[in-house]
Amino acid sequence: MRVLIALLSFVVISTGSIAQVGITSPDKKITVQVSVNKEGTIKYSVHYQQAEVLRSSSLGIQTATVDFSKGNNLLGATPVQQVNDSYNILHGKKKQALYKANKRTVQFKNSNGKALDIIFQVSNDAVAFRYHYKEANNVTDNITNESTTFHFSTTAKAWLQPMQVSKTGWEQTNPAYEEHYVQDVPVGTKSPSAAGWVYPALFRVNDVWALITEASLETTDCATRLKAESPDGEYSIGYPDPREIITGKGLLPTFQSTYVSPWRIITIGSLATIIESTAGTDLAKPSVIKNTSFVLPGKASWSWINSKDDFIVYDEQIRYIDFAAKMNWQYCLVDAAWDAKIGYDKMKELADYAKTKNVGLLLWYNSAGDWNTVKYTPKNLLLSTESRAKEFQRLKNMGIKGVKIDFFAGDGQSVIAYYLDILKDAAKYELLVNFHGATLPRGWSRTYPHLVTTEAVRGFEMITFGQNDADKEANHCTMLPFTRNAFDPMDFTPMNLYKLQTNVQRKTTAAFELATSVLFLSGIQHYAESPEGMQQVPENIQQFLRNLPNTWDDVKFIDGFPGNYVVIARRSANKWYIAGINGEAAAKTIQLNLSSFSKKKATLITEGEAGQLFAEKQVNTKKPQTITIPAAGGFIVVIE
Repeated sequence: MRVLIALLSFVVISTGSIAQVGITSPDKKITVQVSVNKEGTIKYSVHYQQAEVLRSSSLGIQTATVDFSKGNNLLGATPVQQVNDSYNILHGKKKQALYKANKRTVQFKNSNGKALDIIFQVSNDAVAFRYHYKEANNVTDNITNESTTFHFSTTAKAWLQPMQVSKTGWEQTNPAYEEHYVQDVPVGTKSPSAAGWVYPALFRVNDVWALITEASLETTDCATRLKAESPDGEYSIGYPDPREIITGKGLLPTFQSTYVSPWRIITIGSLATIIESTAGTDLAKPSVIKNTSFVLPGKASWSWINSKDDFIVYDEQIRYIDFAAKMNWQYCLVDAAWDAKIGYDKMKELADYAKTKNVGLLLWYNSAGDWNTVKYTPKNLLLSTESRAKEFQRLKNMGIKGVKIDFFAGDGQSVIAYYLDILKDAAKYELLVNFHGATLPRGWSRTYPHLVTTEAVRGFEMITFGQNDADKEANHCTMLPFTRNAFDPMDFTPMNLYKLQTNVQRKTTAAFELATSVLFLSGIQHYAESPEGMQQVPENIQQFLRNLPNTWDDVKFIDGFPGNYVVIARRSANKWYIAGINGEAAAKTIQLNLSSFSKKKATLITEGEAGQLFAEKQVNTKKPQTITIPAAGGFIVVIE
C-alpha cells in the first residue's frame, strides 16, 4: 500500500490547458512541481518542508534551429525511478559518498512538434535537472540560449561572488573567479560586474538555504553563470562573454543529433546540509581514469608565495624541498619561469634530489596562447595534443609528479574542451593537475581524480599583494566553506603562521591560519609558510602539521554563518579535527559538545599569550567546552 500511494502521488494532474507533474525527495522534504503556463513557457517551483524555496521559475532552451522557450505543451512524465549510487572520492570532504534520489523525466513538445525532455533527480539534499534534446536527423547545432531561472522571494538574501569581465585585470587574464563576495544582500541586487555572478551561489529564504551550481560539463559544453540583473529576485542562467574562447574556436554548447546539458543543481536545507552535502560530485560523471594509483593527495611547500619571482632558482628550491621533507610533506611546487631560471637539465637534478627526500616536484606552466598578454614561461607547450604528449612524456621521464597550469581564457566551450583535453592527456602520463587562473571545476575531481586542486578563488597570494585583501581575509575565509569550497577542491594556498615576507601586515592570528589547514579542502594543500617562518613555530605545532591527515573520511557542521564565523569537524580514521575561525571584528564565544564524538582525549590549540603564537591544553571530552575566539582568530580541537 505504501508503494502504491507513492506512485499515485506522481500522476499528471490536468487542470484545463495546464498540466502539472510532481516529484519529491526520498524523505519527502523537497517537492518540485513542473507545469506549462498559458504562453507555453515551462515552469517549475521548489518547496522544502512545504516552505517555498523557489517561486514559479522558467525552464527551456533554444538552439540555432529550435525554440523551447515558449509554445510548449506538457505531454507527460515517466514513472518515478530510484537512483542509488555509492562512490569513493580520493580527496574531498568524505571518502565515500552515498547518493539516493528520485528520478523522473518530464516530456514536452513545442509548437513545431519538436520534443524536449527535462530529467529531474531529487535527493534529500538537492534538486538537479538537465535538458535532453534529440534531433530526428543527424545534424550539428548550437545551443544559443538557456531559459533556466531561479526565482526567489524578494525577502530572500544572497551571498554571491561577482564574475570578472573578460580581458580585464593584470595582463588581461580575467575571468578567474577571484573576487570578494557580496554578502547578505537582498535578492535582486545587481552585480557590480556586467558579467554577472559565479557559482556556487548561496541564498537564504527565511530559515532555508539554497546553493546553486552545475556539474558534468563535457567538451561540447560551455560553463554558465548567473546574469548580473535579477528583477524581482529571479536569477537567469547566462552564457560566457564572446571573448572567453580559444582564439578562433567555439563559445556556445555544440551537439550532433543529441544534446544533454550539464546538471543544474540546487542544494537545499540548513547550513549543515550545505557543508555536509556531496551534491556537486553526486551529479558529476564517475571517474574515467582507470588507473588512479598515482593520485596521492598530500601537502606541498612553495617558495613563490613568500619570495616571489626572483627566487625561482635552484638553491631556493633545494631549501623548499628540504623544508617539505622536514615537515613530512609530499610535494614541492616550483613556479613560473623555472625553465629559464633553472632549466630542464637542472630540474631533473632537483627531481632526483627530491626523490631521495620522498618529495615529488610539481611544475608551473602558462596555458596561454594569444588570449592574454602574460609573458611567463613555459608557454604555449600545452596547446595541442601533440605538444602536450611531448611535454608530458618529458616530465614523466624527469620524474615530475604534476603540473600547475595558469591563466586560462574563460568559460567558453573551446576553453572547457581545453581543460578536459589537458586532464585526459595528463592522466596518460600519470601527472597530477592543478588549474590556476581558472574556472570553478564543477565536480571534475570525481571524473578526473588527478585534478587535485583548482584556484578559482581570491586566495592567499592576494593577501601578500595588498593590505586591503589582508584586512578582509578573516571575513573572506569564513565565506569559502559555504560557497567556493562546498564541493570542489580549492587551492587557496592557506596557512601563513608567522608573518608575511612583504610590506603587508597580516590581520589574522596564527591560530586562525592553522585552522584553515583543516577547514579548507584541497587534494594537494600548498602552504603559505616559509622555512624561516616555520622555525618560529613551536615544535608541538610543527608535529601537528606533520601528522595532519592528507584526506578526510567524514565531515560534520558544528556552527557558523557565512561571512561571520565557521566551525567544522573532519574525521580521519578514528580522530576528529574540529576547526573554527572568526571572521568578525569582535570576539565570539561558542559552545562545543565534545561528548557527542564518544572519544576519551581532546587537545585544544588556541591563541598564545605573552608573545606566544599558540597555546595547547587537554580538555575534558565529557563536559561542554566554552571557547572564545578573538577577532580574526581561530582554534583547533583534536579528539581521539
